[in-house]
Amino acid sequence: MTTNEAPFKHKWAFVLLWTNVAVALIELIVFAVNPTRSARDLLQSLVFTFVYANLTSILAAAILGWLMEKAAVRTGVSPWKIAIPGVLVFTAGGCLLAQSLLAAAGLSGSQHFWIDYYHTLRIAVPLALVFGLGAMTHAMLLTRVQTMEQELHEKEIAEERSRKLAAEVRLRSLESWIHPHFLFNTLNSISALIAVDPKQAEQTVGRLARLLRASLDMSEQSLIPLAQEIAMVESYVEIERVRLGPRLRGRVEVSPELGDAMVPPMSVQCLVENAIKHGIVPQTGDGEFLVSASADSGGSLHIEVRDSGPGFTLPSIRAGHGLDKLVQRLNALFGERARLNITRQGDYSLVEMVLPRV
Repeated sequence: MTTNEAPFKHKWAFVLLWTNVAVALIELIVFAVNPTRSARDLLQSLVFTFVYANLTSILAAAILGWLMEKAAVRTGVSPWKIAIPGVLVFTAGGCLLAQSLLAAAGLSGSQHFWIDYYHTLRIAVPLALVFGLGAMTHAMLLTRVQTMEQELHEKEIAEERSRKLAAEVRLRSLESWIHPHFLFNTLNSISALIAVDPKQAEQTVGRLARLLRASLDMSEQSLIPLAQEIAMVESYVEIERVRLGPRLRGRVEVSPELGDAMVPPMSVQCLVENAIKHGIVPQTGDGEFLVSASADSGGSLHIEVRDSGPGFTLPSIRAGHGLDKLVQRLNALFGERARLNITRQGDYSLVEMVLPRV
């Protein structure tokens, strides 16, 4: 149901009720202020008045309501442009039909039919305008409130769905940041350590738990302190050392003075993971990496990850790769103020992430 339809649907029973109550109240007031009228006069007047009022209201509810609905929904015409002339037309038609039925039943004289009809209209038209339009206004306002409540409820449902979707995205982000192969290899390493070195197995489980928990906690943040990122990198490196043993040599050299610099979560970890996975693991012998950071006078933060691998170029990064996603995140966060530089320095491949110092 559309918003325009709502004010006219299922509300005309209220209009009939409103009309009958109003008519009864008016008759009782007239009876109270005119002590010469008998109870029989009151009863007869009520019967006549109810016949007039209900025939008029039923016609209006059945036809005028439909016309107002169609006009509002299809043409966008204000319902009041139809309601006011419609009330006048249906009041006149309803009174004529009621007087004809009463005359046919012998309850009303027919010798002064049109004079009586004229006097009836003089009373019925003002009452119909006041009470009929009042009932319509009340019905439409009531439905508008109900429509707003329904829209609010639907909005709350949509927000709840968005929160659930965000939670699902957070969980899926683990797959993009902590790759399934890494988890599989780590679990295999833990399984092998349980029998020969239970203490180291327990330490590895703790590091893995911290890494996963940090990934979830930081997935809602666009930037985190560099110190927090480096702590996660160190957990990752220690886990990889369990698997690769002495083949993996390297260190993290980041001054504590830069610990409060803000970086995208998992950004340095992405660089280190790339260095280990694509630079060191494919080598037949030992591999070495170095993580360092510095700040220049121009307000930029430089984070460098070197490895002894064969190296690569930025155009060679395939779409969907971890570094490709990192470039997209940097562009979204900082635009042209951030970039990745990939160079070769002697025997080392160097990936430099440049960020504005925030």
